[in-house]
Amino acid sequence: MNFHQVVIVGGGTAGITVASRLKKLANYLDIAIIDPAEKHYYQPLWTLVGAGIFDKQKSERSESTLIPEGVAWYQEAAQTFHPEENAVVTEEGNKIHYKYLVVCPGLQLDWDQIEGLEGNVGKYGICSNYSYEHVDYTWETIRNFEGGRAIFTHPNSPIKCGGAPQKIMYLADDAFRDQGIRDKSEVMFQSANASIFSVKKYADTLNEVIERKNIQANYRKDLVKIDGPNKQATFRDLDTNEEETFDYDMIHAVPYMSAPDFIKHSPLANADGWVDVDAYTLQHNQYDNVFSLGDASSLPTSKTGAAIRKQAPVVVSNLYAMMKNKNLWRKYNGYTSCPLVTGYDSLVMAEFKYDNVPSETFPVNQGKERKSMYFVKKYGLPAMYWHGMMKGRM
Repeated sequence: MNFHQVVIVGGGTAGITVASRLKKLANYLDIAIIDPAEKHYYQPLWTLVGAGIFDKQKSERSESTLIPEGVAWYQEAAQTFHPEENAVVTEEGNKIHYKYLVVCPGLQLDWDQIEGLEGNVGKYGICSNYSYEHVDYTWETIRNFEGGRAIFTHPNSPIKCGGAPQKIMYLADDAFRDQGIRDKSEVMFQSANASIFSVKKYADTLNEVIERKNIQANYRKDLVKIDGPNKQATFRDLDTNEEETFDYDMIHAVPYMSAPDFIKHSPLANADGWVDVDAYTLQHNQYDNVFSLGDASSLPTSKTGAAIRKQAPVVVSNLYAMMKNKNLWRKYNGYTSCPLVTGYDSLVMAEFKYDNVPSETFPVNQGKERKSMYFVKKYGLPAMYWHGMMKGRM
């Protein structure tokens, strides 16, 4: 029988960080990761890849190089959970038992939820920074843009990094200016959200950016269909249910996202399909020996790597306390961060916690655009990720 003290479903940012931290805390622990991936990606870099700043290969590592020493790796996809039996079954039929379970498989991208999007990214002027395969087509599209209408979308679903759909728009605007074509270009932001950003302090600055850049921002507009060959995009007004179709010359489309199907259909999910955990302890609300963090969890905060950096110590501390028959003591306050790139040398470093309250790190007003924060995003955060988080050091 395959048995491990701790089984982690998901070998992405959350899974590797938790495994590394647990090994540093108690090297004797028998830990296993279940994840079929061959590659691991630092996805926040894809905004800069789509803007022509980095090659996408810089965001990629082999998964095998990141699995902590001494951690077993089942390179298989989890399929079903049997929490009453303390077991996970993989697609290959492998049944893996655990004493404690950590669930963090990330999100799935539901390309098929927008008619005409699946299979058409990378052609017809349809680009998306959410696809590693096609992220370089974003830069190709921006670089070759000769004017006309450029549309940027934000879908009516939770997404990884809520600021990413607008970041590439600001960079594209800068690129169009550099290319001398901005005066014959219309830049349009079609967002299903009710405003540019959920935290007022940062929203005020972003609204100024939109005005300065002469971007047409429309809210409560959800992309429902793309006709690639005819270069037309149809949006539904979420308040009136009316639809409107626009011609486009390029469109940066963000797909719907949700918890993976095997999570949605499991006994671990809440009514919305997310792993049902306490917002502060990250312990499952029904199964005490199950924890979850990251994008697939029900935590009511933005789905970012920065959030995982603060969630992982909570999971590790509370899991270890449970092993020692002690009370769960560590609390997560909802912290997340969104480095909002507003140009090729400017960034608003949004940091906030539950209830959209700013929770800032740096001794400056982070509501302002800053060149220094842009360099933190470009150089500091990737180094922190690979050499800090992935190694269990921070």
